[in-house]
Parts: sequence; structure tokens; C-alpha cells
Amino acid sequence: QVQLVESGGGLVQAGGSLRLSCAASGRTLSDFVIVGWFRQAPGKEREFVAAFRWRGGSTYYADSMKGRFTISGDNAKNTVDLQMNSLKPEDTAVYYCAAEFRYALGPPPKLPAAYRYWGQGTQVTVVS
Repeated sequence: QVQLVESGGGLVQAGGSLRLSCAASGRTLSDFVIVGWFRQAPGKEREFVAAFRWRGGSTYYADSMKGRFTISGDNAKNTVDLQMNSLKPEDTAVYYCAAEFRYALGPPPKLPAAYRYWGQGTQVTVVS
């Protein structure tokens, strides 16, 4: 059974940085075609943050995260990491890792419902 596990969340001051990591058990993370990060703030819908395609290393970002967040895959560690810089209080949310074996072509979907595999989430809190 495949499980995704997020780590690296925490409390940080505005302007600070955090690095989240997504790992898999039961399967190698690079077996997935797409690994993405989503987030959900209290009272809001889950939203797309970024995605990584193992084949070719393509990256995709939500417009509001471009320039501040960087997603990357590490074959040696079998993780997909999300480096978050210049954090703002509005970045406060639970961040989830998601993965799919589908969508080998074209940009990855940004709707949460398109992903079947999810982690439990890690809390990121940004204080001013």
C-alpha cells in the first residue's frame, strides 16, 4: 500500500523560509508520473501550489507562488521537496503532497480531485 508522508512544516516569521519534503513508503516516489503540493487554509478550499514531473524534471507553479516557491525532485533521497521563501502570513495552511501515475503528457492538473494519492499534510504557520 502506497503512503505519502510530508515533513518540514512548522512555525516561521514572515519573510522566513521553510523546506517541505514528501516521501513515499510502499513504493518509490519516482514511480509516480507527477508529484504535487497543495495547501488548504482554514475555511478555504484546497489549492494547487506546485507540481513536479519526474520525466524531464518539469516544474509547474500556481501563479501566486512563482518566484517564491521552488519544487524539486531528489532521486537519491526519493523525495520531492518544496522550498518556500519570503513566506507571508497568507501562506499559513496545511500543505499536502499528492501524486499520480496518470497525466504523462501535458501540464499536470491543478484540481485536487485529479490526484488519488495523498499524504496527511504538514502544518505551516507564518506569523507577522
